[in-house]
Amino acid sequence: MMERPTVSDKIETVSHSSRTCKVLAVDDSAISRKLVERSLLGAGYEVLLAQDGREALDLFAQHLPAVVVTDWSMPDIGGLELCRRIRQDFQDCHSHLILLTSNTDKEQIVEGLAAGADDYLTKPFHAGELVARVEVGRRIAELHREIQAKNRLLEEMALTDALTGLPNRRAVDVWASRQLSAAARHDFPFWVVMADLDLFKKVNDTYGHDAGDTVLKTFAEILRAHTRQSDICARLGGEEFLVMLTHADKEGTRTAVERIRKQLESTIFAFGDSTTAVTASFGIAGFRGTKPPEWNALVACADTALYAAKHNGRNRMEFAK
Repeated sequence: MMERPTVSDKIETVSHSSRTCKVLAVDDSAISRKLVERSLLGAGYEVLLAQDGREALDLFAQHLPAVVVTDWSMPDIGGLELCRRIRQDFQDCHSHLILLTSNTDKEQIVEGLAAGADDYLTKPFHAGELVARVEVGRRIAELHREIQAKNRLLEEMALTDALTGLPNRRAVDVWASRQLSAAARHDFPFWVVMADLDLFKKVNDTYGHDAGDTVLKTFAEILRAHTRQSDICARLGGEEFLVMLTHADKEGTRTAVERIRKQLESTIFAFGDSTTAVTASFGIAGFRGTKPPEWNALVACADTALYAAKHNGRNRMEFAK
């Protein structure tokens, strides 16, 4: 079975992502646009050109350039408003904004920086200085974006079980509270399925913990394969898993769980010269109504039903009474 990427692997991928830098040049003057384009193309940048603020916003949304070089004075949406819009509408993607202005008044420069610009350059500009400032902006923008990407990965991994790649208990708690409220508000069924591998300690004791990990990962794949995108399956810890199903009646839920149970039961695990089969027991509790129960109370009902399934012979399912 292919190993899932670790947190370190994913962060390393982010760190070595493509360094191609796009620069958006915005100016209502064709001559000014050409001067900026010529300066930056000579330095190896990919340059996008916009003749006004509206076109610039469209291009920004499509390409998310690392650097924007914009004229201050333009019809319709000027440079200040363009900076404000970018900062407001694209908060998850940092770009370095450079204002080009023929005005050297310090109060206006302060106004531009307050609007969201990171730097400014006065016209007529020196081509070498423009390239140098864009290069500084590129480094800053890439650093911001790398940090943002790593933070998103870390948030994702905080909600993921490292061994199986399934959501973990924390992710379940976040998802369940929203879905329970939605089930009550829109009157659709909500089912909690607690699953526990039968006699799992025997697998670890007989074949070793690597074998146990293989069983856990295989069961996780079975759960994932039989869970709709609108539902969730998770590993709570050890050999205990949870599935939450929505928009299904009792018989539909029984059919879905039985399919999972049978597939695990029919899976043969080979460890060295030995083979073995593994089964699981399931406890199911459901809710439908206008007042959602406490999440922990619903899980407790499913857990009680799981205990009954174990007590009644394992490799079976029981619904909460």
